[in-house]
Amino acid sequence: MSTYIAHGGKDTVITTEKKRALLHEALQKQGGIPKKILVVPPDMTRLHSNAGELTRILYELWDAANGDVFDILPATGTHAPMTPTQHTEMYGELPKAMYHVHNWRSGLHHFGEVPAEFVQQVSGGKVTYPIPVSVNHRLAEGYYDMILSVGQVIPHEVVGMANGFKNILIGTGGVETINKSHFLGAVDGMERLMGRTDTSVRKVLNYAHEHYLKPLGIVYVMSVMDADAHGNRVMRGLYVGDDAETFARAAELSRAVNLTFLDAPLEKAVVYLDPREFKSTWLGNKAIYRTRMAMADNGTLIILAPGLREFGEDAQIDRLIRKYGYRGTETTLNAVAENAELQENLSAAAHLIHGSTEGRFKVIYATGHLTQTEIESVGYEWAPLDEILAKYNPETLTDGFQDDRFFYISEPGQGLWALRSRFDARKSLPLS
Repeated sequence: MSTYIAHGGKDTVITTEKKRALLHEALQKQGGIPKKILVVPPDMTRLHSNAGELTRILYELWDAANGDVFDILPATGTHAPMTPTQHTEMYGELPKAMYHVHNWRSGLHHFGEVPAEFVQQVSGGKVTYPIPVSVNHRLAEGYYDMILSVGQVIPHEVVGMANGFKNILIGTGGVETINKSHFLGAVDGMERLMGRTDTSVRKVLNYAHEHYLKPLGIVYVMSVMDADAHGNRVMRGLYVGDDAETFARAAELSRAVNLTFLDAPLEKAVVYLDPREFKSTWLGNKAIYRTRMAMADNGTLIILAPGLREFGEDAQIDRLIRKYGYRGTETTLNAVAENAELQENLSAAAHLIHGSTEGRFKVIYATGHLTQTEIESVGYEWAPLDEILAKYNPETLTDGFQDDRFFYISEPGQGLWALRSRFDARKSLPLS
């Protein structure tokens, strides 16, 4: 197992030309540009990951080498399938590429499972079930000369730090793999995991890779993104390899550039959800996940959500969110114990836990599509979008403190905001 490229630093800016050179070098270390390639990039919900440009560069390198097959399987996980328009917006014009749709409920290859004993051990006894390991069948058929997983390393609410093996095992994973891993993360405690590499969920993913995915020879292309002094997205690091160590090196840089520590809790925060990315609370609740460690008790979180149209990306999950709402951990766990439909959809239950503030601070969603009745029915407060946008205009706001009035975040999926004392207090927990 190897790291082929490890390039970056806190002040590094990797240009398009440098990305091309690094990716070409990585492919040459693998024996040259293969004829048949499957690329597994994130979908539109990771628009700012730069995975679109990386996929496009890989296509251009393949095309220049007269390749035969360039397939793209967006790692949608539970998300809605991408549209042709989104393909173009995310990856550009790739005329010879063939797009495929991942369905987390069908078309899967089943490998085996992560044993219950292992899951029980890494969760400290909080979870005692085995976790089946299934991924999209295309990855296991042996048709491609190379499979390239492309994505961004960033703090994450389920696994601690996103990407690495997660992009495959969750992004192209099956129902039980996704359901049970998400529920593990929720029960183990989101605030215990976020920003960490050595978490219970990551250990499960590493086990699944070592015992099942490793023979597939998947190469992982991982970006670390940041905002420069002018607010522009720049790449700070590019890491290419096929092992857990490559991911760990990328995660170290991500923690250095994607975590924002505060010395005092936020009494009021305003978060904007780009309508191109966020159409559901399933995704939009990143505004809650990524700020909850910074919010003051009895504080107010205002979420500007012009694109919000639904609660779940999947019709079944949308129905469950509407039915059970964001009522807190205890209420949700009781609902799981009493209702088979939640037991069969544990990722939905995990999301209900993640999306609750446990009554600690107030969430106000400003929407133009979902109604006041709908928003309030799941446990949040509501405000009319036009009225709130007139007060908090994303076109004139810059990230950070707005005098002493509030704290503004334009891209909640691109970081983790935490009260330093609250984050440091986790050092006593059995996580590195």
